[in-house]
Amino acid sequence: MRITQSMLSNNMLRNLSNSYTKLDTYMEQVRTGKKINRPSDNPVVAMKGINYRRQENEAEQYLRNTGEAHNWMDNSDAALDQATKAMQKLRELAVKASNGTNDDEEYKSIKEEAKQLKEHLVSIADTKVNGKYIFNGTDTTNSPFDQNGDFLPNTESVNIPIAAGLELQANVDGEAVFGNGLFNKVDSFIQKLDDYDKEGIEEDIGASITELDTGINQIIDARAGLGARMNRLELVENRLGDQKIMATKMMSDNEDINYSEAITNLITQEFLHRAALSTGSRIIQPTLVDFLR
Repeated sequence: MRITQSMLSNNMLRNLSNSYTKLDTYMEQVRTGKKINRPSDNPVVAMKGINYRRQENEAEQYLRNTGEAHNWMDNSDAALDQATKAMQKLRELAVKASNGTNDDEEYKSIKEEAKQLKEHLVSIADTKVNGKYIFNGTDTTNSPFDQNGDFLPNTESVNIPIAAGLELQANVDGEAVFGNGLFNKVDSFIQKLDDYDKEGIEEDIGASITELDTGINQIIDARAGLGARMNRLELVENRLGDQKIMATKMMSDNEDINYSEAITNLITQEFLHRAALSTGSRIIQPTLVDFLR
């Protein structure tokens, strides 16, 4: 086959175009730090990157959900702690009132303190955090107390997705904490303090101590259940954190360049490109057209 000057020129131009393309690719890699900048550069890498990014986004979303669950649980735990302390203080007052050595002023003082503690318990049961009533189940926009002041909470669980196919109850059942007539038992104790001069009042108040103990135990049991869920949430959160780190690492290994290698490739390609230009200038010889100008 006869090799013409036109063939040599076309081949040189095609090779120079390919060299420019490689230079552009290496320069773009160094600039962005990525192996590919469009799916067509490497479809396999692009598809893997989509999967890894989806895994990372899922882990981030579930981590945000665990943050919401933490908010519920931490506020509920703090409220239960305050409720336990209030009930224990009421029990101390009941023990003091039952010893039969108090005078009129002391009984009145005990009663006033007990009434304040009762109001404190009511405010705890009516706790509202970020616009949500935390002891009213899924009906978070309404108070668990009706218009008559009776405690009638919604008992449906607030379940938050914290992993694929896994939901965790974030709230505490208000009925389990403040139900079983807890407020009526406290009211009964306060009422008995009005009858401190009644015969056998020590035994009546002693019965209130037993009722208060029952109330304390139900709050403690509810808090123990909450604590178990908080421990589980922490374990899931740690696992999600590890998953996010692994997804990020795999995505980086899949997409990010090795800078030293990329810079070496760029320098090498620049050298080859200059060599091609130099060689091409020698291959393309002057033609008759050049002398007719």
